[in-house]
Amino acid sequence: MTDVSDLAIGELAAYIAEHLRSKGIETVLVGGACISIYSANEYSSYDLDFIITGLSTRQKVRAALAEINFTEENRYFVNPQTPFFIEFPSGPLAIGDEPPSEISTLNFKTGNLRLLSPTDCVKDRLAAFYHWKDQQSLEQAVLIARDHAIDFKEVRRWSENEGFAEVFENKVAGLFPEF
Repeated sequence: MTDVSDLAIGELAAYIAEHLRSKGIETVLVGGACISIYSANEYSSYDLDFIITGLSTRQKVRAALAEINFTEENRYFVNPQTPFFIEFPSGPLAIGDEPPSEISTLNFKTGNLRLLSPTDCVKDRLAAFYHWKDQQSLEQAVLIARDHAIDFKEVRRWSENEGFAEVFENKVAGLFPEF
């Protein structure tokens, strides 16, 4: 069994995703862990949120994770070797009312990790800002956009479709110099 105590968040997420994939469980990483990875840990999250994209059962996931020393505690899976914990939010994989426009794959020494693209991460964070007025999520969107190519036309289109065109124009667009 691999010692996960020294793995960074992306390495650990890839290790978990590869192991699940070897058991026929396909996943995509979403949420704060994506922000941590894309911001080189400028934003830190210890929650690895995976959406299962195929058919699987909680029992199958539990058995697969037990093989790599993750045990279920309430709705999370934990491993005593790492402060990171795993959660499986219910699907389907969506950002607001739409599926992601692109799934990215990053390669780590521990395997390949499928995760939201930087553009979809920005949309995901903006969804939290729009719906819950979460200022930290808006700051995270800016953090991602600072270091990654973002399709701002897509972000604008998505914001309009979500019913937040005015908020986008008045509170968001000016934060991104690309507009």
